[in-house]
Amino acid sequence: MHRVFEERPEILAPVFEALGIAFPEKAATYAITADVTETRPLARHVDTVLRIEPSDGDDFLLAVEAQERRDKDKSASWAYYVAYLQSKYRLPVLLLVVCRDRPTAKWATGPFECGARGWTAQRTYPLVVGPDNLPPITDARTATEKPAMAAFSALTHANTPVGDAILDALGKALPKMNAHAALYIGQFLDSALGTTPAGDKWRNIVSFVNFFPGRGTLLERTFLEGEAKGEARGEAKGVLRVLKVRGIAVSDEARERITACTEPARVSEWLDRAETVERAEDLFADTPDTPELP
Repeated sequence: MHRVFEERPEILAPVFEALGIAFPEKAATYAITADVTETRPLARHVDTVLRIEPSDGDDFLLAVEAQERRDKDKSASWAYYVAYLQSKYRLPVLLLVVCRDRPTAKWATGPFECGARGWTAQRTYPLVVGPDNLPPITDARTATEKPAMAAFSALTHANTPVGDAILDALGKALPKMNAHAALYIGQFLDSALGTTPAGDKWRNIVSFVNFFPGRGTLLERTFLEGEAKGEARGEAKGVLRVLKVRGIAVSDEARERITACTEPARVSEWLDRAETVERAEDLFADTPDTPELP
C-alpha cells in the first residue's frame, strides 16, 4: 500500500485533498533511501520515503507507512522516523499512514506522546488515509482516467462493501488503458490484495479465460506479445551461445539483428542454423530484412 506512492506519485494530490491538506499543483517527487538503520545492529526501515520539491514552496519529506493492524511499538518507531529523517536531511517531515480497516485507521491518528512526569517531550501526529476519508472510485470512466488512484482506492476499500464495485469499475477500465498502465494495475492489485476475497475477485476479473480469449483487447495483445518476446529473447541467447562455442565471430550488426528479433519461429530457425553455418551472416540467408505482410 505504500509502494504505489513511489511508483505513481500522481495519487499524492487527491490523497492529500481527501485529508483536507493542500498539496502543490506542480511538484517534483523523488524516492530516497528508506533505510534508517543505526550504526548499532538495529535495523529500521520506513516503508517508503519521498522527497517532495514543490514549484511554489519549500521542499519536504513524506514518510509513508502501510499499517494493517495496531502495533504498540509504532508509537516509538514513527517518532524515530520523523526525528531521524529531519536530522539527516534537514527538511520538514510528514508521516502518512495508509490503512484499509477503520479500527486501525482510528488508532493510527494518535497522537503518540513521549514524555514523563507530566511533561511531553515529543508528540507525533500522523496523517492517516483509510476507508473513512478516501473516496471510492466506482465508475469505469474515472478509473480509466485515473488508474493508479482507482487501484489505490480498491486497495484501501478492499474490506468494505464498496470494494467489489471498485474492482468491477477497474475491470471495465482495463481494456481502455495504455498497455503499461493496464499491466501495472493488474499486477499491482494481484500482489497487494493477495489471497483475500478481494484478491480472488480481481484475479477472476482479469483471468485469461474471462478476459483474454480472442477478443483482441489491449491487455490480451500486450500479454501475448510479451510472452512471444520473452520466448524469442531466450532463443536469441541460445543462438549467440552456439556461435561462441563453435568459435564463430559475431559482428555488432549480426548480434543486434539476433537480439532485436521478437519472432520466436524465426529465432528458432536461426538456432538450428547456428550449428552448421560458417559465418554468423549465413544465419540470415533467405530471411527478409522485414517480415512480409500476410
